[in-house]
Amino acid sequence: MDKEQLIQKWLNNDLSEADSEAFEALEDANLYKEIIEEAKRFDGNINAKVSSFDVLEKTLISKKTSSTRWIKIVSSLAAIFVIGFGLFYILNTPQTNAIHTGIAQNETITLPDNSRVKLNELSQLEYIRENWNNERVLELQGEAFFDVEKGKQFDVNTKFGTVSVLGTEFNVFSRDSVFKVSCYEGLVQVSYDNQIVKLPAGTELVLVSGNGQKSSIPIREPYWLNDMSVFENASLNAVFKELEKHYNITMQHPVDTYIKFTGAFEHNNLENALKSITKPLNLTYTILNTNEVIIKDEQR
Repeated sequence: MDKEQLIQKWLNNDLSEADSEAFEALEDANLYKEIIEEAKRFDGNINAKVSSFDVLEKTLISKKTSSTRWIKIVSSLAAIFVIGFGLFYILNTPQTNAIHTGIAQNETITLPDNSRVKLNELSQLEYIRENWNNERVLELQGEAFFDVEKGKQFDVNTKFGTVSVLGTEFNVFSRDSVFKVSCYEGLVQVSYDNQIVKLPAGTELVLVSGNGQKSSIPIREPYWLNDMSVFENASLNAVFKELEKHYNITMQHPVDTYIKFTGAFEHNNLENALKSITKPLNLTYTILNTNEVIIKDEQR
């Protein structure tokens, strides 16, 4: 017996015991019963009888349509709520401004209070613009030079420590296992490993593997601001690594890389940079292509 015949027999109160079980097993059985009860209530006759399947079918279609309409309305309201909540969250959650630099790329950032940051290559700086007037805080990875306008405390957080100032010029280097803070104007405070060190203008703090050393600096600004790398009694290996990083090259150097080097090289001319390094040490160089250099010892 098909579904329509079964429902018609139920409406006529003509179900056998087997038919009754089949009707109760229908997915919409409860809905059919509800429609009949509603029809009785509105007719005001407790013994009212719905004898036409067409009437039930129309009512059922109407009820299903109404039900579907409400589901769509509720779903739409829920979607609007979710979207609205998402927009509210986005609009009311302070957004982090992040600046990244690549190889041989510097970036100058003007902060909301007109403080300026010169971000060195391969570095990252983050801050929240919307909250800047209440809290001048930045997160730094790499190296940056800061020219800070006077005002509330200005904090630069790194993985090694925090540098705090009210208004000054200073440089922060935080990369690998080295942390270096150089003060060029005013006074800065460096906090690391439960220690606090104050640096007046012309001094710097170098932290290597947890050990801090304070010393004087004879220059008025970092060399890298003038596109120069400067070394004092540095290993040749360290100089070559710096050169590779700035020019994005690969160097072959079958020479003693523990030779000490004091000098500098510029960042915008590879030929001049190689001459600055090799001539004082009696070395020669060959540029094979745009990104490979061979260094040799003239005396061998």
